[in-house]
Amino acid sequence: MRRLLIVLLQLLLTLVVLGAASWGAGLLFFRLPGATGIAAAIGFGLAGLAGAIGLWTGAPRLPLAFAVLFVSLLGWWGSMKPSHERNWIPELAHLPQIARDGDRLTVTNLRDFRWRTEADYDQRWETRSYDLSRIEGVDLFLSYWSGEAIAHLLVSFTFADTSPLTFSIEVRREKGEEWSSLAGFFRVYEMAYVAADERDVVGLRTHARGEDVRMFRLRISPERARDVLLAYVADVNRLAREPRWYNTITTNCTTVVYRLVGSVAPGWQFSLPLDPRVVLSGYLPGYLRDIGAIEQDLPLEQLVQQSKISAKARTVPLDSPNFSRVIREGEPAARN
Repeated sequence: MRRLLIVLLQLLLTLVVLGAASWGAGLLFFRLPGATGIAAAIGFGLAGLAGAIGLWTGAPRLPLAFAVLFVSLLGWWGSMKPSHERNWIPELAHLPQIARDGDRLTVTNLRDFRWRTEADYDQRWETRSYDLSRIEGVDLFLSYWSGEAIAHLLVSFTFADTSPLTFSIEVRREKGEEWSSLAGFFRVYEMAYVAADERDVVGLRTHARGEDVRMFRLRISPERARDVLLAYVADVNRLAREPRWYNTITTNCTTVVYRLVGSVAPGWQFSLPLDPRVVLSGYLPGYLRDIGAIEQDLPLEQLVQQSKISAKARTVPLDSPNFSRVIREGEPAARN
């Protein structure tokens, strides 16, 4: 029995060492430049492998040496600080800030670009005001670019007297920096909020990128929509003050929204722990239907088909004031 316990402990420690080696190798690979990162990642991986072998061969110096290396790497990890002061790509150059005076919200650095292609666009940064007493509801957009599992989430607040206010949580890339979902685990990118006109942030995806965009109208009262918007306001301003790392799993376009909406408890039955469909955001409509957040009377497959707006969106020029109205034509009405 004692021998079995020792073997199980060795197995557990081996998994821990190999897991730490994999994480550390990834950190070095993505955070150090070029050949230096590759060499450091290989070396750290080999050190982890030696440490795992030492657990089985009675050579305690090997796992202890690896432990010292790993603790040192954790110290470096902890010293990494996000920043707002980098050479950002133009579409993420400015973070929004939102001031509140009673029911009046004033959004500065609201993006209203006009996209012809991803590389050809007119830059517009504006200041706009919104009346909280005129809020009507919340619509979600999911933009699919590669299969059904992953989509980008946009959250749009609709008002009775003005165009919608749309938020997107994005990877704030520097000029020349490429996106990698794996790099997103290793403090390579900062997080950004974009507050935008729908013709910008939705039109970029329907027109310039040609993505499959789907819209779902939430079953939410104006009072709850107001609560959700104010939760956004608080976090938008918090991020403007304090930079934050983006993380592919824990701080992305759906998990942040999940926490924001959950913080104001809109009456839906959130499943805990975090449902996998929140992480695999392409499957989010099924989760939203299960918690009662979207239309319940239609089968999910039919609802998804009706939600596809890209074709009708592309019938409207992005400079048309009718864009938001046209993309909602024929969509199932939101009901509380």
